[in-house]
Amino acid sequence: SGRMIDSFSFTPFPQIYFGEGEFLNLPVRLHGKAEHVLLLTGSHSIKRSGVLDKFLDKLNEAKITCTAKVIDSEPSPKIINKTVNSCRDKNIDMVIAAGGGSVLDAGKAVAAMMTLDGDITDYLEGVGTKEHPGTTLPFVAVPTTAGTGSEATKNAVITSVGKKGFKKSLRHDNFIPDIAVIDPALMLSCPPELTAACGLDAITQLLESYVSNNSNPLTDALAFGALEKALPAFPFAVAEGASNVKARADLAYGALISGITLANAGLGIVHGFASPIGGFFDIPHGVVCGTLLPIATQVNIEKLLMKTDDEHKERLQKHIKVARLFPSTAKMSDDEALSFMVKVFQSWVDQFKISRLGHYGIKESDIKKIIKASSLKNNPVDLDKDDLKKILSERI
Repeated sequence: SGRMIDSFSFTPFPQIYFGEGEFLNLPVRLHGKAEHVLLLTGSHSIKRSGVLDKFLDKLNEAKITCTAKVIDSEPSPKIINKTVNSCRDKNIDMVIAAGGGSVLDAGKAVAAMMTLDGDITDYLEGVGTKEHPGTTLPFVAVPTTAGTGSEATKNAVITSVGKKGFKKSLRHDNFIPDIAVIDPALMLSCPPELTAACGLDAITQLLESYVSNNSNPLTDALAFGALEKALPAFPFAVAEGASNVKARADLAYGALISGITLANAGLGIVHGFASPIGGFFDIPHGVVCGTLLPIATQVNIEKLLMKTDDEHKERLQKHIKVARLFPSTAKMSDDEALSFMVKVFQSWVDQFKISRLGHYGIKESDIKKIIKASSLKNNPVDLDKDDLKKILSERI
């Protein structure tokens, strides 16, 4: 029973179509809702599978005109501005993005900028000075990786890499996609290293939002239920179960829910680090999350064990509940179960060759700069500079 439920609010989520084959059902669902769509895809996976041609045929049958563009990197202000400017006068009335997190973020940003003149940089948090009015074209998100959960969030992460680099969001409640189509069949061609990095991002987001200091009973139920599916599915989907639709579906469900819970409960220190690291260095977001997950979880647990108040004890209990999702912990003490969970996370990082930060040119001497630009977000426990340093230096 525990404490009384604190007050909370909950952001709506998209109309969700979840299931094998749902991508090819989409054109019929859109009949009469759109006349000219802009379709953004990544550079490879969806094309290779042959499903894209079928989709275009079905759009045609549904009497929907389609302009297609390829997004082949993390969306920069330049890419968004260029795409918007080339499509402004085409009477496009809906944007569909089918691809990984970068493609979905690009689609979200393009849909939002098609309604305005001007440069997206002016509207980015912490970069520009203008407020986006929240006007947007209808937007449909179709993830082809089980990762960021961008199909359920209200922000598009825009990246400019370099000395003055940033990873900043274009954010508004209205930017939550109108429709999210989660079709695990689209993920069968996702290669192991990408499945591993994206899957660890989703698992990190579920864990961080579950133990967050801003969680509520609704996000707790969603996050824990998704961890129950995603944790056992993850190692299988990366390795021998890559062509198993059930494993892909369980992971895809985890990613979708991680988007819903992060939008409502917030995230923790791993994501507090991920933004500045991704701005300063050209490193995939999933790799940052995966490589930092074991040590960050360990440091959080160590700090929580030192706390005696109810709130912190409750967040420690949540860590224990997640650890108990691994069947091997059945006969272990709570402390052993917690250590076991950290060991499993580390074994995944090792087994699936998630690179260290140093692999992308990050050095000990960069730690100070990263910490300065980082935030704790909604981390379950307060961490000091030494804790932050320990997490990063462990993974250089």
